[in-house]
Amino acid sequence: MSVLNIPEGIEGDYIETKKDNLFFDVKGIHHPNERKICFLRFYPHPDGDRIKDGIFFKKVYDLSERFSILREKFPKYLYSSKDLDMELQTVRNEDIKKIYTPREYFNGLNEKANLTQIENCSKRLCDLFISKGDIPENSIGISGSLMVGLDKDDSDIDIIINGTERGLKFQKKLIKIFKESNKCRKYNSKEYESHYNWRFGGSDITFNDYIRSEQRKLHQGKFDGIDFFIRYIKSPNDWQGTYYDYKFKNCGRVKLKALILDSKDSIFTPCSYKINTSKILGKNFLLNEINFKDILEVNSFRARFCEHAKEGETVFVEGKLEKVNYKNELEYYRVLLTDQTKDKMIIVN
Repeated sequence: MSVLNIPEGIEGDYIETKKDNLFFDVKGIHHPNERKICFLRFYPHPDGDRIKDGIFFKKVYDLSERFSILREKFPKYLYSSKDLDMELQTVRNEDIKKIYTPREYFNGLNEKANLTQIENCSKRLCDLFISKGDIPENSIGISGSLMVGLDKDDSDIDIIINGTERGLKFQKKLIKIFKESNKCRKYNSKEYESHYNWRFGGSDITFNDYIRSEQRKLHQGKFDGIDFFIRYIKSPNDWQGTYYDYKFKNCGRVKLKALILDSKDSIFTPCSYKINTSKILGKNFLLNEINFKDILEVNSFRARFCEHAKEGETVFVEGKLEKVNYKNELEYYRVLLTDQTKDKMIIVN
């Protein structure tokens, strides 16, 4: 396979601002020319439990809390996008101090003499995937708090694998890796229970509905006792269009029943499912007339919805309905899953 020419400032990368000492995690692969779409992850706070360069930081998880912090203290990083028809968090190019990339960080670990316990564990996990999963060194990296030097003793390992075909082939090899490695394993029952509270706490999704999808997923588990999660990013050649080729319109919320036609892209971030919508169960449209047969996709930038359903399964989906216009040539509707407590995809057969 050819060497991937991966640009900076995509999913998995982090941005540090010149002022305010903020760290954002980049979302998606399409961005406006003058800014990067990214969401607040770490911000200075005297009560923070992480420290870097003598500054204490807090990590923020909840999406609404991220918006609240920026609205109250750093409103310059909020951006109303007409193209996406929503409010975003962004950093303008001139405000970027540094872009951290997972590949550069992993390469740095290979050259570093004295590694911490979590650094050593992260490097060994990548080495395992390289040797047993045939992943080229320039296609794997380590993201998250570790990459920006704001990790804690209980931090997990956030692995990034770049390349469409590489990701699809490696995903299949994970089955063998889990079977053969005495260090790398899937979660046990107790760990699934704790993940349920973490990922779907506050929602009305039952544990049985959650575990039906979750226990099949291969992109997460434990390595040497430490949680790890794999995010797959498609090859740049497969990034269809640019930010400016798409126009989205918020059409309110929708509940529907659909058949999964294609789940191949469900391992990637953003994840995507091709669907055949069979029934609308609830709607609150901003548009008056929508043919439910034109709702063709379910998408999400949230990792919790990766590998969530498979081809041939029928699912109940609740989320934000968007009208998609691509280059003024193709028009269809999609359901976007973003909200932790409201949005869902549940297998019903």
